Amino acid sequence: MLLSRFFLPVLKESPKDAEIISHKLMLRAGMVQQSSSGIYSWLPLGKIVLDKITDICRREMILTGANEILMPTLQSADIWKESGRYEDYGKEMLRIKDRNDRDLLYGPTNEELVTEIFRTHVKSYKELSLNLFHIQWKFRDEVRPRFGVMRGREFLMKDAYSFDVDYESSINSYNIMFISYMQLFKKMGLKAIPMKADTGPIGGDLSHEFIIIADTGESEVYLEKDYFSLEDNLKQVDYNQNLQKYVDKFTSFYAATEEKHDHNDPKIQSLNLVKTRGIEVGHIFHFGQKYSSPMNATVSHNNGENVPVFMGSYGVGLSRLVGAVIEANHDENGIVWPKELAPWDYNIINLKNGNVDCDKTCSDLYNLIKNLNKSVLYDDTNERAGAKLAKADLLGLPFQIIVGPNGVKDKLFDLKNRRSSKIERLSYSELSNFINENR
Repeated sequence: MLLSRFFLPVLKESPKDAEIISHKLMLRAGMVQQSSSGIYSWLPLGKIVLDKITDICRREMILTGANEILMPTLQSADIWKESGRYEDYGKEMLRIKDRNDRDLLYGPTNEELVTEIFRTHVKSYKELSLNLFHIQWKFRDEVRPRFGVMRGREFLMKDAYSFDVDYESSINSYNIMFISYMQLFKKMGLKAIPMKADTGPIGGDLSHEFIIIADTGESEVYLEKDYFSLEDNLKQVDYNQNLQKYVDKFTSFYAATEEKHDHNDPKIQSLNLVKTRGIEVGHIFHFGQKYSSPMNATVSHNNGENVPVFMGSYGVGLSRLVGAVIEANHDENGIVWPKELAPWDYNIINLKNGNVDCDKTCSDLYNLIKNLNKSVLYDDTNERAGAKLAKADLLGLPFQIIVGPNGVKDKLFDLKNRRSSKIERLSYSELSNFINENR
């Protein structure tokens, strides 16, 4: 991508109303623009990263055997009244009426709607287990939306819903989702911690939230030091096998947020704990027959009896993850993207646009990188060199290739590792070999 052709409205200063680093950097880097309180337009750079996160999540869901559907943003209030949650959910749910005076709502979650889909089409236990997932925008009317996309009113989520004939099978479905979350966060270059959690308005008897480590995270997190080696060694698993042993390994490690950490518990005090900070990015629930019983979502069992199915729901905040990733990956100069989520792999910076030799060298490098199936952003604008270098650090692509008249003359070029800030001076052939070897 040529920067001269890319819509990137970079801001020189952080907006005064931005409270946290991810909000500041997303606005400064031209990733989003606020439309109204807690609601954002996603500009091209932000959309690229959001799509990368979404694609990783989608691929992992498909690996588990889940089926993708797409449910509407607006839902009938009737099914929520049927489940008993319409009045219970609170003012966070946006309630509206259509021209025929029918009650509708902008979906904050989809348990009722997916249960209606299930009960319409599935009648026999032989069709189970089943997991349906979708990726859709949701709305929750937060009392005080803040922190940019971290606590907005409109947000993109992946939510999945499992259906099983009995409790044992439903726990296996829960375990599959548990491990899939560990996998998908790892594939995003993130360290995730599963933590036993309250079920809240979703309901049920079993729940875990997933927290990623970030020095600027909203919650203090306590966990055993040895946990990190277990998480690092997680391999891609076969989802057709029994995953209980894997879940047991992760849940055997103590993890708690500050408000749940009991300083007076001798057992907890004896553990080899470390204190860090983290951000919640996913939540899974096992709620049994909470929705299937009142909504009559039943299947015929092998004994001929119709039984309500056992269900679970599994959410990942995809738009929230963009902010969370930045909270976990930044420095004083800007964003430092994990290579798995970087909008482009390389950033070519032409320090003297219009210089024939610089232009030709940059063009050659640009074509070389594209031909090696790596993504590249080429800053071919006429900005001054200092502004280009500052913008490159703000955008935070993994590698910067800096080309100037002196380097072209000496046939040496600077390769900067954005994360380490290490700069190597390489010949054209050395640079080509580096790009080729890092495919």
